[in-house]
Amino acid sequence: MVKLFIDNGMKDWWQATFPKGRQSLIITDSKGYPVQISYGEKGRGKPLILLHGMGSWSYNWRHSIAPLSKYFRVICFDAKGFGFSEKPLSRREHNGHQVIEFQRIIEALCDEPAVIVAESLGGLVALALAQENPQLVAQLVVVNVPIFAERLPHWAMWLLAQTPLEIIQTIDSLRLAYLFAPLLREIMAIERRRVLFDPSILTQEDVYWITYPFIELPGTVAKVAEELQIAAREIENWQENKPNMLTKIQNNLSAIKCPTLVLWGDQDSWFPASHGEKLHKNIPNSKLKILSNCYHDASTGAFEVVNAAIIEFLRDTL
Repeated sequence: MVKLFIDNGMKDWWQATFPKGRQSLIITDSKGYPVQISYGEKGRGKPLILLHGMGSWSYNWRHSIAPLSKYFRVICFDAKGFGFSEKPLSRREHNGHQVIEFQRIIEALCDEPAVIVAESLGGLVALALAQENPQLVAQLVVVNVPIFAERLPHWAMWLLAQTPLEIIQTIDSLRLAYLFAPLLREIMAIERRRVLFDPSILTQEDVYWITYPFIELPGTVAKVAEELQIAAREIENWQENKPNMLTKIQNNLSAIKCPTLVLWGDQDSWFPASHGEKLHKNIPNSKLKILSNCYHDASTGAFEVVNAAIIEFLRDTL
């Protein structure tokens, strides 16, 4: 189990957020190995699962957990390799593993079809799950999804995707992120504020928790790099018309039959709102809501509008 070292008088976020704090679940991953998944839950009723994006963890949904838990049993988990979940470094991942693992998490935690709310890369995973396992998904909400991405949207992502994984693992094992923690926090704070319409809403406590896994939990940087390398190969295969998961998901969007809400920031510089409009047109039973004054990080930068849109949509479709 991961031990939290809290400084500056801050409380353990898991304990402060969920009645039972951080819980653990063992699932079998896509290669048949047991893997520990960290999660928290709050509220009662129909299960609603929050899925984070690339490089994030459950903390990214900090503004949605309490409001949504008034109406639903909210489950927030860290995908394998992210946040507080296990980071197996000895075996290479293959594309699509996230979908299989997401399926197994839902099957383990839910005894009925769940509402899925997923942001960024998590949204791509959720779309694939709704296509392959429609019986698990009651309603679907996706936010700023890289479904039509033509490149990795950020220079740091590109750099990690181009660096040999062995080098990243060596850096990670030497705990260089820990040694340079203040600098890393400052850099990540600058970059996270760039995807927010109002950068001032990101507090020092936010920066502490956003960067915590990278600084305190060995293996985080390597696993994020590995996922970015998978994403880069996917985009490259798409550009060269080779078999790839992106094209498979794009070509099968009409197979998603559950009520779907597409949320998109009007000023998302990573994936433009036109991608949201195209996604909406290709999913038959879908609605589109463009979020005003919102960049890519909608779950932080436009959380009040996002939460209200989710609740309204689910009241209309449940």
